[in-house]
Amino acid sequence: MSDAPSPREYRTGSDPRTLRDALGCFATGVTVVTCFDRDGAPVGLTANSFTALSLDPPLLLVCVAKAATSAVPLTSAPLFAVNVLQTGQQPASITFSTRVDDRFGSTEWSCGEVGAPVLMDSLSVFECRRAAVHDGGDHWILVGEVVKASFESGLDPLLYFRGRYRRLHFD
Repeated sequence: MSDAPSPREYRTGSDPRTLRDALGCFATGVTVVTCFDRDGAPVGLTANSFTALSLDPPLLLVCVAKAATSAVPLTSAPLFAVNVLQTGQQPASITFSTRVDDRFGSTEWSCGEVGAPVLMDSLSVFECRRAAVHDGGDHWILVGEVVKASFESGLDPLLYFRGRYRRLHFD
């Protein structure tokens, strides 16, 4: 019997599935991006393509799929919020990633100070003024100027890795 470790499996390719699987190796937080549409109804969607862009001025970006039903309201609203989800908000993540008619019906929310819907009990919330929208292939890159940031230091983030929700494991 050999004590040699088994060889690692490396996958490579230029097909869309390999690209998607390789991108899935980057663990991300999970967010729900929200705004009010022109009629004053709350809209939102789950997004994990989110990052800080600048501290001075305070800018962030989030990518919104062009095919999403919320894409037009989110990219045209003057105000929006990025709600970073905590482990107890996995049901909200699932709801906001599906095409249900009333995404806000089973999720507690309120109007934030800046004027966008804010999900209650989020890990952190960034209330933003739309700064720019850029074309990014099959997504829109929505840039927001952060007007208000808030967070709850006692909660753990909801994570997404290799196509599954995950939790932090501390030693």
